[in-house]
Amino acid sequence: QVQLVESGGGLVQAGGSLRLSCAASGDIGRISVISWYRQAPGKQRDLVATITSGGSTNYVGSVKGRFTISRDNAKNTVYLQMNNLKPEDTAVYYCNADGTTLWGRPWNSWGQGTQVTVSS
Repeated sequence: QVQLVESGGGLVQAGGSLRLSCAASGDIGRISVISWYRQAPGKQRDLVATITSGGSTNYVGSVKGRFTISRDNAKNTVYLQMNNLKPEDTAVYYCNADGTTLWGRPWNSWGQGTQVTVSS
C-alpha cells in the first residue's frame, strides 16, 4: 500500500555534501516511522537515521552531527542531508517505512536504493 522511491545519490569527494530523497506514495497515513539504512558491499544493512510520524529523529553514532533526517509533509518526502561525507559512508542507501494496516497488521516497505560513493 506504500511505495518508496529514493533519489539523490551520486559520486562526491570526501568532505562534500549530498541530499537523498525518499518519496512515498499510497496509504501514507498508515506510516509510523521512516528510516534510512545503508549497505556497503559484503556488509550488513545498517540503520542510519529514523524519523517518526510525530517528528522525533534519531541517528547512528557514526553519522550524528553530520547527517540530518527531515520531512516535507506537503511533498510526502523524507530527506537525508549528508554533510562532511567520508569514504566510509559509501554504500547503497535505502528508505524504509514501517506502519500498520487499518486492522492492525504491521508492515514494512523498502525502496530500491540509491548509490552513494565518496571518493578519498
